[in-house]
Amino acid sequence: MLVIVAPGQGSQTPGFLRPWLEDPTFAARFEWLSTVAGIDLVHYGTEADADAIRATEIAQPLLVATGLVAALEIFPHPADAFARIGAVAGHSVGELTAAAGARAITAEQAMVLVRERGAAMAAAAKVTETGMTAVLGGDRDEVLAAIEKHGLTPANDNGPGQVVAAGTMEQLAALAADPPAKARLMPLSVAGAFHTHHMGPAVERMATLARSVSTHDARTPVISNRDGQVVHSGRDLVARLVGQIASPVRWDLCMDTMLDLGVTGILEMPPAGTLTGIAKRAMKGVETFALKTPDQLDAAREFIRKHGEPSPLTITPTWRMVVAPGKGTFHVSAEARETEVLAPGTVIGELASLRERTPVVSAHGGRVVEWLVEDGDIVSPGQPLLRLHPEAVS
Repeated sequence: MLVIVAPGQGSQTPGFLRPWLEDPTFAARFEWLSTVAGIDLVHYGTEADADAIRATEIAQPLLVATGLVAALEIFPHPADAFARIGAVAGHSVGELTAAAGARAITAEQAMVLVRERGAAMAAAAKVTETGMTAVLGGDRDEVLAAIEKHGLTPANDNGPGQVVAAGTMEQLAALAADPPAKARLMPLSVAGAFHTHHMGPAVERMATLARSVSTHDARTPVISNRDGQVVHSGRDLVARLVGQIASPVRWDLCMDTMLDLGVTGILEMPPAGTLTGIAKRAMKGVETFALKTPDQLDAAREFIRKHGEPSPLTITPTWRMVVAPGKGTFHVSAEARETEVLAPGTVIGELASLRERTPVVSAHGGRVVEWLVEDGDIVSPGQPLLRLHPEAVS
């Protein structure tokens, strides 16, 4: 089973786009997305120095455009992708790449959103002097306790031995003076405390824009940074993308879900290396492929042939599907069990796991065609639960 992942801010390096832009098709598509964003991304991907591409408002559109166009190099026809990819995920801003790749939003919508996201986060970072520090190694509980002690937020939880603390520079200095045992601290060269409450103004800006974004249900399951749940509803996915700006990235839970799904191969979109590196440490036995340059495309396609299998979501216009957001025991709600026509937003049941109890909501209304599980069944992330036929509900 194949999972495609898209990296987040910090994975870019000066000139990384040069070999990709030698291909006329890639160049034309990239220039189109650059035009949509209103930023000369060709310049920033080829000629700009490290400081220029480190800027939040530049780095984020650059990463999303690169991931989307590279995906088209691998899968010129999107239907080929849906027949091979089991799930997608993106780290931080990479979630926009994943959402567009799953066809929940268009590439053009993704570029407008990422342009505004980067600008809003850069503006929010200027309000207070903040930053981020990677805490490498140490006992996990002790690391989290030290972060909390100094009023910081574990903004990125990237799995065993890698938690990123974020907050004011004074708070980070206090952590540096009193680090957790056996941990190494590495200050990150970023503009501010991303994925913390300091990004609140950016959330407000993006929430306003998101209300005008038309969405579709994802054609491939998307694993959410918020909690590692599988998301199918396009509207829910966009809401999560907005909220994630000021909420911690739980990449550890995303990797847990990949393992629950039965992943055997992870392919990282360019500029690749960060997420496959984390996977090598945290997901023993899972094969990885970091797509960095176009001369790797044939090898990437072979990797896809080896690990690819169809998504469990086979969407047709005649019916919709409700899927499990995670693993656990599914309990059907009394309302859903006794109703033939569901209103949008109906809670069809509850998913119970060792970690939490999660309501399962039918984002769309419709007539119940078929229950695909029984009450009390143990289900896996992304497993289809209920098939609905779209129908107006008064």
